[in-house]
Amino acid sequence: MQKFGGCAGECWGGFMGCLVRRKQVDPTVAKAEGFQLAKRLSVIDLIAIGVGATIGAGVYILVGTVAKEQTGPAITISFLIAGIAAGLSALCYAELACRCPSAGSAYHYSYLCVGEGVAWLIGWSLILEYSLGGAAVARGISPNMALFFGGQDSLPAFLPTILGITVDPSAAILVFIITGILCTGIKESSLAQGIITTVNVVALLFIIVAGGYVGFKTQWVGYDIPGGYLPFGVNGVLAGSATCFFSYVGFDAVTSTAEEVVNPQRDLPIGIGVSLLTCCVLYMLVSAVVIGLVPCYALDPNTPIASAFASYGMNWAVYIVTIGAVTALCAALIGGILPQPRILMAMARDGLLPSFFSDINKRTHVPVKSTIATGIFIALLAFSMNVDQLTGMVSVGTLLAFTAVAVSILILRYIPPDITIIQSPNTESTDLVSSEFNNDITDICTEDHEARYHTQKDEGHEARRRKMAAWSIAVVCAGVLVLACAASAENIPIVPSFILCGLGGVAILSGLTVLACIDQDDARLTFGETGGFLCPFVPFLPVACILVNTYLLINLGIGTWIRVSVWLVIGVLVYLFYGMKHSLLVDAVYMPLVLENEPEIHEIVS
Repeated sequence: MQKFGGCAGECWGGFMGCLVRRKQVDPTVAKAEGFQLAKRLSVIDLIAIGVGATIGAGVYILVGTVAKEQTGPAITISFLIAGIAAGLSALCYAELACRCPSAGSAYHYSYLCVGEGVAWLIGWSLILEYSLGGAAVARGISPNMALFFGGQDSLPAFLPTILGITVDPSAAILVFIITGILCTGIKESSLAQGIITTVNVVALLFIIVAGGYVGFKTQWVGYDIPGGYLPFGVNGVLAGSATCFFSYVGFDAVTSTAEEVVNPQRDLPIGIGVSLLTCCVLYMLVSAVVIGLVPCYALDPNTPIASAFASYGMNWAVYIVTIGAVTALCAALIGGILPQPRILMAMARDGLLPSFFSDINKRTHVPVKSTIATGIFIALLAFSMNVDQLTGMVSVGTLLAFTAVAVSILILRYIPPDITIIQSPNTESTDLVSSEFNNDITDICTEDHEARYHTQKDEGHEARRRKMAAWSIAVVCAGVLVLACAASAENIPIVPSFILCGLGGVAILSGLTVLACIDQDDARLTFGETGGFLCPFVPFLPVACILVNTYLLINLGIGTWIRVSVWLVIGVLVYLFYGMKHSLLVDAVYMPLVLENEPEIHEIVS
């Protein structure tokens, strides 16, 4: 049995205890009246949310920049590789979303499997991701809208002045409009997202069909270049894949609505999978068509698709492409604002943030207060800041969340929580329970639990298996970090770099071998909701996911990490002075799962 008391001012061991304490799958507080969100989402709604949040205006620009600078005509392969890499994370998300269909996404999963410290880090990083991402998308809509008038220079005299300086009132107004839509209810929000996403997909299909028609008539002249299909080689394709990977960020918005899905065990995996597959197919087809129309070196990096059609005299197509870009940005803005109130709500439910953020509107059954607070914050950023230099910080939250979810899968399969909460969070009653429990637990524990609870496995063997699995997971994570750092470092001599890469590779292979040879924990079969999707190829798939995401994290650049560190330091202070003290697990009393159903235990607790 463990008891976590108030952590502020405690010794280092008590502080570490706060960081690793884990909540239960479905705590009682989450089921209390007034805390439940309305279950109204179907699989079609989830696909609309996922596709809309994923397909931003990036595809309208990436085709030009990546093909021209990194891949050439092989950008289609880069999109495919990036889609497969994103699919690794999607499979991990799908299992956890089915087992734990509550709001909070990666924050919630990390809290269940890893601990409060990592969960806070993920939740705090996701707040940064959605805030900066939403502000960046909002500010990108104004220049695209100006294209309807022939560009900013063709607008009325006062508008270019407004658009040309730091403030962007139109971006803030649009954020408030989207916020208002999200406050009306989750079904209404998904309907709006579905309509906007449909317009965007139709625009992309027009690009594919019309561009394909022109391409067949002109014999795909874009592919006839001196360097062939791989002018930048395999390394260029891989570098392009790293860039294209971020165009798949957004499918995790589906998991943030898990608590509002009518049939989460069936619909969440389908929603995640179909969303990602749809985006991958559209990206590949659009890039293949556009690159075939114009040689990659002749593409305009700012407006590659519009310029490709204009080169064939189809200037009218610019308007359709612009409609697609604007609707893609609007859909991405909805997908960026929608998850954040649910992240805030989940953190507030657990006591890590003020209860203000966990309030659910009785009429619309959505966290209206959190949604309004999120909208105001993003609107202020979009209005007053040019966030272009900060958009790299958005990737940190995404990649950290992807990594934490993959680690959570390994923990869930091999070392799931073996203790349960029997009293929380009343301090006085907890102290009483703890005293009585300590006086009587010895008598209960002297009984022959081996015969009663461990009919198939020896208790000592199971403890050794868990310890071996825990160390293997730790060795794999350490090996991934060493390998990714050594492979990314530019100033390290070649020999030390190879040595470090070798050491990291050996650590990964050693840990993987042990995990592949030992049995997975039987408790995984009863953890959370059962009967849903299971991530395949464990432990290989989650480890590959960790490796990909860690490598991308390290390559974000020192400037990005310095800026992110400032945000993370603020988060640490908020956790130390508020979250750690107000967590619902502050006075939780734990007991081993093997004793959970013991009648004598429940008599002591009651």
